[in-house]
Amino acid sequence: MPAVRLADGDLNYQLEGPAGAPVLVLSNSLGTDLHMWDAQMPAFTQHFQVLRYDTRGHGASLVSAGPYSIEQNGRDVLALLDALGIAKAHFCGLSMGGLIGQWLGINVPERIERLVLCNTAAKIGTPEVWNPRIETVQAGGAQAMRDLRDASISRWFTADFAEANPDKVEPIVGMLAQTSPEGYAANCAAVRDADYREQLGSIVAPTLIVCGSGDPVTTTEHGRFMQQRIAGAELVEFHAAHLSNVEAGVAFTQALLDFLNQ
Repeated sequence: MPAVRLADGDLNYQLEGPAGAPVLVLSNSLGTDLHMWDAQMPAFTQHFQVLRYDTRGHGASLVSAGPYSIEQNGRDVLALLDALGIAKAHFCGLSMGGLIGQWLGINVPERIERLVLCNTAAKIGTPEVWNPRIETVQAGGAQAMRDLRDASISRWFTADFAEANPDKVEPIVGMLAQTSPEGYAANCAAVRDADYREQLGSIVAPTLIVCGSGDPVTTTEHGRFMQQRIAGAELVEFHAAHLSNVEAGVAFTQALLDFLNQ
């Protein structure tokens, strides 16, 4: 796989789709990698050059010393775009990826065409939630990541979907079990420390907010909070838990295509 060399290591990415088409960047959630978007790729690559990448600390990208910040992850995206000569792109991020999208929309509006914020919030969780998880992963290493895999199924998918679709669920939760404990803990800190509640109003890119009605992590109320503060933002809700792109599948993909092709 190709990679872009950053100052402290390589950022793994894939760029697929017709040359000359608009670029769509896809940013993964905490504990997954670029393959979380596999179900969307056949449809997206008919319309866009799709640039997906493994966030620092995940997949085949660098695992540098933590803690990380969302700004650091956002600047990795800018370095990737610069290395590929991409001046402006659509951006779609889910959960942690949605925080990265908010940072980009707030800080480098000239680089973002349209913005899709999926299953995310302006602030996700509290230190009381994140610090014990960070400590557990740092202490338990790879075994702690395997334990998190089982605990995450109920957060990432509704019970009926998980029971009926093990073929879709297992590859995704398997990504979590394979994620670097150091990279995961460092990104937990990035999510813990991010708070864009007072800055959302500066986002000017046309924005779509995607929520899951069964998402226990980033609720529809979190989505409506963002919608009320981003001028003209649209909101769509699916019957899904946290990973709505997997659970809502075709409906998710079509909603994004309808928005991005306006």
